[in-house]
Amino acid sequence: MKAKVLASLFFLCSLGILSPALAQTSTPPAFLNTHRAWVDSVFATLTPDERIAQLIMVAATSDTKRSLIDTTKSRPAFVEKLIRENKVGGVVFFQGGPVPQARLTNYYQSISKVPLLVAMDAEWGLAMRIDSTVRYPYQMTLGAIQGHDELLYDMGTQLAAQARRLGVHVNFAPVADVNNNPNNPVINFRSFGENKYQVAQKALAYMKGMQDHGLLTSAKHFPGHGDTGVDSHYDLPLIKKSTTQLDTLELYPFKVLINNGLSGMMIAHLSIPALDATPNLPSTLSKPIVTDLLRHQLGFSGLIYSDAMNMKGVTKYFSDGKADALGLEAGMDLLEFTEDVPKAIAEIKKSLAAGRITQAEIDFRCRKVLEAKAWVGLAQYRPVVMENLVEDLNPKQAELTNRLLTEKALTVLKNDQDLLPLRALDTLRIAAVSLGAEGTTTFQQTLGLYTAVDTYSLSSKATNAQVQELLAKLGDYNLLLVGVHLGSISPRLNFGLTDPMNAALQQLMATNKAVVALFGNPYVLNKIRQPEQARALLMAYQLTPYTEDLSAQLIFGAIPAEGKLPVTVNERFAYGAGLSTPALGRLKYTIPEEVGLDSRIITAKIDSIANLAIRQKATPGCVVELARAGKVFFRKAYGTHTYESTKPTQLGDLYDLASVTKVTASTLALMSLWGQGKFDLDATMKDYLPGYQRSNKADLTWRRVLTHSARLKSWIQFWRDAQNPDGTWKKNTFSTEQSDKYPTSVVGDSLFIHKNYDKQIFKSIRDSPLNPQEGYVYSDLSFILYPQIVESLAEEPFEDYLKNHFYKKLGATSLTYNPLRFYGLDQIVPSERDTFFRKTVIHGQVHDEGAAMLGGLSGHAGLFGNANDLMKVMQMYLQNGYFGGQQLLTSNALLEFTRYQYPEQGSRRGLGFDKPTFKYTGNAPRYASPMSFGHTGFTGIMVWMDPSFELSYVFLSNRVYPTRDNNKLSQLNIRTAIMDVVYEQLLNQIH
Repeated sequence: MKAKVLASLFFLCSLGILSPALAQTSTPPAFLNTHRAWVDSVFATLTPDERIAQLIMVAATSDTKRSLIDTTKSRPAFVEKLIRENKVGGVVFFQGGPVPQARLTNYYQSISKVPLLVAMDAEWGLAMRIDSTVRYPYQMTLGAIQGHDELLYDMGTQLAAQARRLGVHVNFAPVADVNNNPNNPVINFRSFGENKYQVAQKALAYMKGMQDHGLLTSAKHFPGHGDTGVDSHYDLPLIKKSTTQLDTLELYPFKVLINNGLSGMMIAHLSIPALDATPNLPSTLSKPIVTDLLRHQLGFSGLIYSDAMNMKGVTKYFSDGKADALGLEAGMDLLEFTEDVPKAIAEIKKSLAAGRITQAEIDFRCRKVLEAKAWVGLAQYRPVVMENLVEDLNPKQAELTNRLLTEKALTVLKNDQDLLPLRALDTLRIAAVSLGAEGTTTFQQTLGLYTAVDTYSLSSKATNAQVQELLAKLGDYNLLLVGVHLGSISPRLNFGLTDPMNAALQQLMATNKAVVALFGNPYVLNKIRQPEQARALLMAYQLTPYTEDLSAQLIFGAIPAEGKLPVTVNERFAYGAGLSTPALGRLKYTIPEEVGLDSRIITAKIDSIANLAIRQKATPGCVVELARAGKVFFRKAYGTHTYESTKPTQLGDLYDLASVTKVTASTLALMSLWGQGKFDLDATMKDYLPGYQRSNKADLTWRRVLTHSARLKSWIQFWRDAQNPDGTWKKNTFSTEQSDKYPTSVVGDSLFIHKNYDKQIFKSIRDSPLNPQEGYVYSDLSFILYPQIVESLAEEPFEDYLKNHFYKKLGATSLTYNPLRFYGLDQIVPSERDTFFRKTVIHGQVHDEGAAMLGGLSGHAGLFGNANDLMKVMQMYLQNGYFGGQQLLTSNALLEFTRYQYPEQGSRRGLGFDKPTFKYTGNAPRYASPMSFGHTGFTGIMVWMDPSFELSYVFLSNRVYPTRDNNKLSQLNIRTAIMDVVYEQLLNQIH
């Protein structure tokens, strides 16, 4: 026997497989030679048959109805019998759910003489086998990531925690095969790619994450399953490579893992004549491969697992039982998925009797298995705790890792004229087309967060007539964002690309205005007709909510493109292809964990506050949006449009922004003009309002006016000035019928204002008395005048100026005056039930009476919008005027307008903006820094930005419904308390 082993080693060395010195550099697995006392005590209780049984792992499932394996031999009663009667050493779980599997695990452990080693195939997470658990990206997706090995380590760390929480001790991963065959039917997307160095590096990071945190691993499929066109589940693949080719390519990643303490190795069912010329002998049963090459030549001392012993790659030429015996003779430590345990034990005993394997070898392997069991904690076995199991298996940190891994993998393969990321949103008319999906997709939903996008879809079986019909509709758009939703990752199914999809995609690309995002296997690139016609091409590698969401974010420049193709598809798309694109300072949408916050705490506390507001009838509903460092980490809608309504509040609902109009419209325009040198803060009112030459306001400076310290009256009830003592309307004020003289509606179709009445409003402001004393008095009056000033200085209508220079560029397309021009009532939240002026529910028209009398457009009120678009403006402020790759405002303007102007006089105001009081009074969040700024709106709105914490906050509500007399929102500190939830968590981290 010894002479035979030495001869084999000499043969392998002579062929140049590896230098013998490599055996000396291998690092033993951490589980070896530990817990010897426990191992000795358990081993002493085992009979010779039971020692053999410790080397056998049988299949189990917690869902026999949808199992991929033979349910007869994996049913609980069958597995129970094997555990009770044959004393098998472990189980391998396949399909099922976490709770049923945990219950079965606890039961199987309770009836086993020796604690069972529990294993799973969880290459991309427990979700590879069971529902309701985390699914990480496929390894090929991870292969596209450049660097960032810490993320793969994190993935391994998290998977270890999840597996151990479920009572699983072994993960049959990572896949260390180098996939250099595009038609590989079984490895393919399961590989990190075709570059052996990258495969080794990523497999190592993943392995270490798992092993460093108590999970045994099993790299696979030794000696390399990446270059075959045959699936070993169905036949025995033949690998015709030379020993030199195998050594320099296929074996490289396995050597790296072995040299870094790999705990387990899985042997593939492959016929490799260069390593063992025995006809039809799978590598699992080959002593030259398992013992001579792996064990001795490479110096691997960890556990050696067979691939499943029910696969055709082994059963085609070897019967049940006999194959198991040959596997142990070859050098296997653990036989996975032995189909006939009694027969296998009987055949192994025959091998013992014939001297083809010795009892000492069986005992050595049995002790090694026991050492592994002790290392994973089975020496102090504890059942799986059922309480909170599913919640514990789905930690938010895993979602963050998923998002980051996906983000780093996304690969831009074509980008004509640097189209991506999209700039100049004001020039784009965008249609988002989902190909191979029905209904609005995640891809389309996220695209819609950035600007106005119309959505269309084509099924995977779309007819040419349907394609032509769609193309006719797309004629008016100058940009098409096409998501190709591939329903399969497998080459056997053409990667999910149907002929109708391919034909439709070709026609969409032929328009010369298509950006294409491919959600599927990268090898599909070789199937697509004329991909060069796409203006830009994005490879996302998989079809998941994360790839769809983050691809949309990349297209708009919220995140950069960093990925590279991990495989060669063809000459056009070779290994390493990938273009870098920058981030443009647009909002990124993520979860609290990405900005250092805890989702559970944030969500629970904000939910509690928002629901308190609704329960106390402080407001019928509200929308909350929060961002940190440009990352939106919380977006949620609560309640209903009104107390009587069953219509739930939606994230995209438009609200009357009331006085937040001041900082979103008037102050924005003034900052812009100040930055251009067109508006002087220290000029006087008469300088920009010629009619004020003789007014008592002539010499008031705009700096004083914008800080509400210029002695202007708080407000004027303009509608009462139009009323006679008996309640009737004065002449040339209002009419109940629309006409050329009364063209503008104040509310619905019941009340119209005289076409020249705005002049009376402006005269009333000019002639109004000043307050007798100096000091802070919040006033609407100057803001009513700013549209005139802006139009004069900018030579452009006020709303046009805002939309053309800001809102459209920001993609804040819902921000508008008089929203009924563009939106239906179902998209707009009602404000008040007016009982004194307009005598109806104010819905879709401005709540403020003065703004209504100005046709719905004013500088102090009248702007409508949804939370996300309002957040874009606020984030632009926080980024010192930068957003979407453009400097829309000067940074000096933001610094000037948002600082305290007269702190020495006790004034808390900036220019247009509110700021925290010097002693807390509740106008701002309790923990807001002195750098922070924002504003509130009468209808229940609040925006607040804090550069010190990089926080942006938007709160929308209609607290004035049904009456403005309801002030519970302020009394309960709802708005500020929500933002304080975030401050508190951040401050707790600091302290």
